[in-house]
Amino acid sequence: MLLEIARGESEIALGDKARKALGEMIALQGDPALLSITALAERLGINPSTITRLARNLGYQGFGGLQQVLLQASMTPSGAFYTQQAETALTSGGSSTKARAERLCRENQANIDRIVDNFDPTQFDLAVKLISKADRISVHGIRQFHAFASFLVYGLRMIRSDVHLLDGSALGIAEDLATLGPGDLLISASCAPYSGAVIEAAQAASERRVPVLAITDKANSRLLDASKAALLVSHETSFISNSLTAFIALAECLINDCAAARPKAAKAALKDREWMIGRLGIEL
Repeated sequence: MLLEIARGESEIALGDKARKALGEMIALQGDPALLSITALAERLGINPSTITRLARNLGYQGFGGLQQVLLQASMTPSGAFYTQQAETALTSGGSSTKARAERLCRENQANIDRIVDNFDPTQFDLAVKLISKADRISVHGIRQFHAFASFLVYGLRMIRSDVHLLDGSALGIAEDLATLGPGDLLISASCAPYSGAVIEAAQAASERRVPVLAITDKANSRLLDASKAALLVSHETSFISNSLTAFIALAECLINDCAAARPKAAKAALKDREWMIGRLGIEL
């Protein structure tokens, strides 16, 4: 529903502040803060009356109806067991090397669990369809997400041609975007704090009727406004920057399903690739 609101495809109209609040509520699904409108308002930094108005705008009689939907998940957030285990290790064993490594690994396990728990078959199938049907695919991610974009390009090029990094040759983002048309696809990847250049490129592509697949973190991500489909990934860990582990896991799922969608073509592409690797003696 929030995706439809962001794209202007819904009869419900929300302002930026209300959309941001709703996106944060969705991210809190199953969190104890949802038990009280006062606690939720404090967590979101807004007035309780704003939450009540938001609930009514969504068609509920009040906060209670929206609260019931958001509390359908377990009161223990997805993967919380792993985080609790890591916290126990830290408090009982001190900040040893093993404790720190265990905490980070458990947090990443929890993020991957959230991919499974919150899996949206409709959006995922649409993403696979967009990739499979596109004439050409450009993937855009900068700064840390350049690594994710490169991994996704490498994986997709194993099973089909004409996949590349946007501005991969450093000849200009505008020049690359200008070559894309309605039959192509732009995959844009970013998470909070979002890279303005990625959002701007996605919006420009959408204005040219180029389908955009957003791979981002939250239902209030600004990348959603321009997207045809969106895949959401949690990345909250104690890593010093945004964690890419769960994003890479999602990319692997996406690449596998794209191969499964066109099995004959994928097998042929992999066979040709293996022949060329052997011919050039790349692998020892």
